[in-house]
Amino acid sequence: MSDYYQTLGVFRDATEADIKKAYRKLAMEYHPDRNTSPEAEAKFKEISEAYQVLADPDKRAHYDRFGSAPSGGGGFGGGFEHIDLSEALNIFMRDFGGMGGFEGIFGGRGASAADVRRGQDVRVTVRLSLQEVATGATRNIKLKALSACEACAGTGAGKGTRPVTCGTCGGSGEVRRAARSMFGQFVQVGPCPTCRGEGTTVRTPCDVCRGEGRVKSERTVAVEIPAGVATNNYLTLRGQGAAGVRGGAPGDLQVIIEVKPDERFTRDGDDLWHDLPIAFSQAALGTEVMVPSPWGEERLEVPAGTQSGAVLSLKQKGLPRLGGSSIGALHVRVHVWTPRHLNDDQRRLFTELAEHEADGPDREGGFWSKLKEALGA
Repeated sequence: MSDYYQTLGVFRDATEADIKKAYRKLAMEYHPDRNTSPEAEAKFKEISEAYQVLADPDKRAHYDRFGSAPSGGGGFGGGFEHIDLSEALNIFMRDFGGMGGFEGIFGGRGASAADVRRGQDVRVTVRLSLQEVATGATRNIKLKALSACEACAGTGAGKGTRPVTCGTCGGSGEVRRAARSMFGQFVQVGPCPTCRGEGTTVRTPCDVCRGEGRVKSERTVAVEIPAGVATNNYLTLRGQGAAGVRGGAPGDLQVIIEVKPDERFTRDGDDLWHDLPIAFSQAALGTEVMVPSPWGEERLEVPAGTQSGAVLSLKQKGLPRLGGSSIGALHVRVHVWTPRHLNDDQRRLFTELAEHEADGPDREGGFWSKLKEALGA
């Protein structure tokens, strides 16, 4: 007798859920309706035998103690030494809901009545400025989508009537048919052909919506957009999509966010970067300038002796963190501007300045010393 735990590929301390999951996976692989290889039938019977023992707490306890399945005691064939294919199929159908469960596992089961009647989801794109990202925004979105018919209150039934329970499926939306094959009897489950899976039928359709329970309309939906959003973020408004068929649940409204480019800034998460050109005299003497931010103009102190490429930061002048209370920083990268054309007065002043700069920049410290270290000089 093979080890049942090894047969299912589980550890000896596996939970009931682990055992069922392992068996389902192997059964899907070796079920004779899916796998026609010569060894599939024998493998399917083997894993069904192992599962039938390990899925039963009493039989599993006996197996763990004595190393064999209990003889007799009900079930299919006592100790399973001679389990046949029909018994293996019965085990599979019993624990996975007959052919309906079989179809659900393999993706073939029909949609439920609620799924059939549910309305479609609607997607819209909203474009925001960086200022709106900083503060949050409220947008009134005009939707052209299907809404519940007012004449019949969304039921699809004509005036003075209402939908009735389907006589074919009894309101379940499904019909079951027994079918026999060489492997035994199966129960097939599918959508009811009369009500198409809805469970009810409309004998006298509404004149306005022609029995569908919904009509084309235009409405406005107010959307609150939180601060800190980014492009491709989205908001889901449950039940704000298209109305469902004949009283079915409405779909959802998905609002996709798109942030407009702002050439003044580069965004890095919650932080913003801004490039600031200043004159050589401003960098040398220091100055005070106004720089843009999502919150308006901000005053920035540029210290004397600021070098080109230096970064000056303004805390909490960036963007809010989505869903949080913190605000990022605004980083200002300084670029010292060199004039290309000088008038006579400028040339005279720069000439005088050059006489005081005869020694040039200090190349022993700062950037130059680091460069020498990098070059091994």
